[in-house]
Amino acid sequence: MPAALALLVTVFAVGFEQTIQWKYGAGGAVGLLLLTVGIKAKSPAVSSIGAVMLVALLTRPAA
Repeated sequence: MPAALALLVTVFAVGFEQTIQWKYGAGGAVGLLLLTVGIKAKSPAVSSIGAVMLVALLTRPAA
């Protein structure tokens, strides 16, 4: 059963990343990557840069 759960989590993560990249472009993918790496590495600076990038993309004016 743990293998099925790991597969489900992986599919969800890849789907979420593809959605972010489709909607917000390469900047969204880089921001999500920096946020994830910063959290895993316990680096507040890297995770903060990723979070700021995502917030900047989310709050930009509608085109």
